[in-house]
Amino acid sequence: HSSWPVIQVFRKLLLYFLTVCFVTTTLLWFCLLYPEMAVSGDRRGRLVENFLPFSNFLTDNYGRRHSYLRMSLTEKCNLRCQYCMPEEGVKLTPRAQLMSTSEILTVARLFVQEGVDKIRLTGGEPLIRPDVLDIITELRKLKGLKTIAVTTNGMNLERMLPKLKEAGLDLLNISLDSLVPAKFEFIVRRKGFHKVMEGIDKAIEMGFNPVKVNCVIMRGFNEEEILDFVTLTENRPLEVRFIEYMPFDGNKWNFKKMVSYQEMLDYIRQQWPRLEQLPNAKTDTAKTYKVPGFQGQVGFITSMSDHFCGSCNRLRITANGNLKVCLFENMEVSLRDVLRSGASDQELLEIIGAAVGRKKKQHAGMFSISQMKNRPMILIGGIRQCHSQTPSDDPRAKLIQPTQEYIGGGIYSSDTPMSENPMTQLTHTDAQGRASMVDVGGKSLTRRSATAMSTIYLGPTAFHLLQNNQLAKGDALAVAQLAGIMAAKQTSTLIPLCHPLPLDHTSVTFNLDATHYAAIATATACTTGRTGVEMEALTAVTVAALALYDMCKAVSHDMTITDVKLVSKTGGKRDFHCEP
Repeated sequence: HSSWPVIQVFRKLLLYFLTVCFVTTTLLWFCLLYPEMAVSGDRRGRLVENFLPFSNFLTDNYGRRHSYLRMSLTEKCNLRCQYCMPEEGVKLTPRAQLMSTSEILTVARLFVQEGVDKIRLTGGEPLIRPDVLDIITELRKLKGLKTIAVTTNGMNLERMLPKLKEAGLDLLNISLDSLVPAKFEFIVRRKGFHKVMEGIDKAIEMGFNPVKVNCVIMRGFNEEEILDFVTLTENRPLEVRFIEYMPFDGNKWNFKKMVSYQEMLDYIRQQWPRLEQLPNAKTDTAKTYKVPGFQGQVGFITSMSDHFCGSCNRLRITANGNLKVCLFENMEVSLRDVLRSGASDQELLEIIGAAVGRKKKQHAGMFSISQMKNRPMILIGGIRQCHSQTPSDDPRAKLIQPTQEYIGGGIYSSDTPMSENPMTQLTHTDAQGRASMVDVGGKSLTRRSATAMSTIYLGPTAFHLLQNNQLAKGDALAVAQLAGIMAAKQTSTLIPLCHPLPLDHTSVTFNLDATHYAAIATATACTTGRTGVEMEALTAVTVAALALYDMCKAVSHDMTITDVKLVSKTGGKRDFHCEP
């Protein structure tokens, strides 16, 4: 048949056409379903990365891959920064209990082998460690390690930079919290401003790009220098990173000292309205911006006001060898002890994997963090001695136990069983742990009262309008007072296991704090009954603060409700009083 060749050609063309349609349709659906992984530009690398195998030991229960390791080389530092170290200093770990050079390199090798491609050396001040150049040289030999970075205070940087670069250093972060020499000395409690600036200029001269400058912003210390730091990026290829003030043991953290990312951003935009946001990689900690025409850029580390836990890829090892899976977590695992016990690489990986697997989805809020026991920032390189809770002599038997740490004259345990302390028993659960309403039928009727307080930081504009009763919605304080009183009467409806109580009296008052542009609500509830009215007082101040927020939100959304707390209660089994 003479038509057969034509038919065969037609079949081949049809098959080719169908194949092209299938591939095109598949790619189109993939891009629609996974737009963040669309294969364009530098995103190709990210697409490939997501499909490459990664160590199970370094992947947590939420799918986060930990490819970035921060290693503290020393607890010592030649500065005494106020946000980092307690004024009285810290007790250093005995030298024999710190990680040796060989132990540091062994741990680094194991992490790189499992997928870590970036290591940052920290301290203390890492550049005062005598063998820091040797450590960087040996790290550079690790196959698969793409980036070696150092975070330094810059005091020794200028004279060490040539050798650091020769050893294989890739990236630099330099801490600098003021551009005013006298203020610099006040914050770090030492001289040396000009040494730091010389180190920054030397790093730029030697081709490090960008040179990152870390600046912790604290209200009352350096917030008025924010614009000066941005100006620093005009003619220098710097990335100035503004860091929200974070709570650590001994740094006397106070919410009022913290300047939020949004407040800093608004302040900068008043000077440079065309400030533009730059794209960020998924695991970047900083939100980066650039003033058009400037060489450098600025970034914001928003750990307090807008955490980035969902994309965290970082693990930390302290100078004494403890693995810390979260900066704000007080649970630590000693890798030093397992190394010194003669454990194999596989055994060490099992310990690491168990710790990473317990990493939480996100850290606590800023106010919870401020109440937690954690190392001083300088010791996220480890100084407090960790003691195991198990009597075993084999270090490997202790490694995945939570640590007990000496804190402020006592022993703190992050894993003390709740049942050992009768004060910690929950009264609203039964023996099986199910929710249960407390039976108060056997209690006697007594006169009971409770007082609670809350604070709402309004900002200057909303505060002045409130103070002068000029808000568009009317008398905001009167509305908030009524809302608080009504809420107190509805507490048992809002809080499931609260008993409905006949309130004898409820009051809500406000005090205005012009210094901090804040309104402080106080609520007192009274009853004659068989159970207390703490929840009624707490509900009243909470709803009063929410109502005030609602009345002011047309003026500003940059308001914060905080410090909701019980300050006193009387008439029950135990009275309670605390300072407001």
